Amino acid sequence: MAGTKTREITITESKGAFSLPKGALSLFKKSATTSKKDYDFEGISALRHLLSNEKARMLNVIKTQNPGSIYELAKKLNRRFKPVADDIRLLERFGFIELSEEKIKGRIRHKPEVIVDTVTIHIKV
Repeated sequence: MAGTKTREITITESKGAFSLPKGALSLFKKSATTSKKDYDFEGISALRHLLSNEKARMLNVIKTQNPGSIYELAKKLNRRFKPVADDIRLLERFGFIELSEEKIKGRIRHKPEVIVDTVTIHIKV
């Protein structure tokens, strides 16, 4: 990794409240004026979902213990594979990690790698 990579997150206020949007797919919305690296969230609850303590622990394990696959990461976290894979997909979608494919003994493994060093949060009121 060359240099520091930063993710910009903007929380927007609507009608006097920071509210959680309905539906899992609408949890995060992208503003038309932001770049692909900048995301708008409709509420603090949505941001807390993305940056939960469990996901912070996951990012730490990926960065410090360098697991070779999502399965290995789940074992290191002492969690089931499916929830870990779901969290990995979310972190990948928002640019916190990348998955690299490795073919070992005829199987493809997805190795997670943290690609962001800093998260900056802006709150629009």
